[in-house]
Amino acid sequence: MSEPEKPIRNGKVRWYVRYFDPSGRRTSRTFDRKVDAQRFLRQVETSIRDTNSYIDPSRSKITCGVFADKWLKTQGHLKPSTLARYQGIVAKWIKPRWGNVPLSKVAHADVAEWISGIRLSAASVQYIHRVMYLILELAVRDGRIPRNPAAGVRLPKTLKSEKVFLTRDQVFALADAAAQYPIPEIGQQNRALVLLLAFCGLRWGEAAGLKVGRVDLLRRRLTVAETLSEIGGRLVWGTPKNHQHRSVPIPGFLVDLLAEVISGLSPDDLIFTTWRGKPLRNLNWRRDVFDKAASDVALDGLTPHELRHTAASLAVSAGANVKAVQRMLGHASAAMTLDVYSGLFDDDLDGVAERLNQARPAEWYPSGTRETHGEVIELRPGR
Repeated sequence: MSEPEKPIRNGKVRWYVRYFDPSGRRTSRTFDRKVDAQRFLRQVETSIRDTNSYIDPSRSKITCGVFADKWLKTQGHLKPSTLARYQGIVAKWIKPRWGNVPLSKVAHADVAEWISGIRLSAASVQYIHRVMYLILELAVRDGRIPRNPAAGVRLPKTLKSEKVFLTRDQVFALADAAAQYPIPEIGQQNRALVLLLAFCGLRWGEAAGLKVGRVDLLRRRLTVAETLSEIGGRLVWGTPKNHQHRSVPIPGFLVDLLAEVISGLSPDDLIFTTWRGKPLRNLNWRRDVFDKAASDVALDGLTPHELRHTAASLAVSAGANVKAVQRMLGHASAAMTLDVYSGLFDDDLDGVAERLNQARPAEWYPSGTRETHGEVIELRPGR
């Protein structure tokens, strides 16, 4: 590389920088001022000395909008529901602000200002930032920009909402109420669905997509292998959240009820359907069945997902350890289960302490004495 050349075009002096990139391709840039050409030349020389940091300027001219579409095409591994949410964020939030901005012009301060100006819940802002971060991270890995300008942006803090845990009596009352809607003829099905959500901890899409052939009543097990979700008004089949099958225990009291519900159905039939035999949709079922039943038993505002929390609570109170709860709920790790339900296991520690207390010898007392009818009698440990 050498000093910028000074050709003259149409009577105007221009400054050329010519160089070879690490791949051996000859490249040039033109500047109106010599100082700009010299500054660019120094940057190129520095980055080429460390080929890992060298960025071909032509590759960063692509706009964020075009590159966001390229990024979406690489997300085929995602669940349909997650991909649909990413697509919505790109269309509603990223393209309107960054669609025509070249990758090279995206600055950290501008991203931070944009994020701070979004007036949504903290969780939604974090999700939007995550999508922007992932897009720019691919640009870094693709050799289009040297670093991710979305990294390190300060995000609003989310306050963990207080989870609702129903008691066993509340669950059964809710199930009985659900059996009255929308028509009594399918009451047992809605009763079974409420109990399944509350005692087996299935996600809504897992329960809606549960087929007869996935239930083994003799072994008291059901297999979660697929989900049925509504995306943009369409019902879409997918895999469970972590893309893995799992086996979930069925409480004995639920076996006979499920046997009644699936009687006469074939293995490929859905267990839970509308009264017309169509697949369940979350919003419709809530409107026609769940919300009415919750109101009947003074649980207004309850959501079906809170029955999943209830399942975790009931399992822990029944003595399940964190690994058992993780497997039942289909969490990716026990650490995730502890993060979501740490309070339940803190409560369980009291039960552990009580059981350990009951394990002591019947006549052992810490002080070596006990009080009986006002008399103090000396006892020795182990006697």
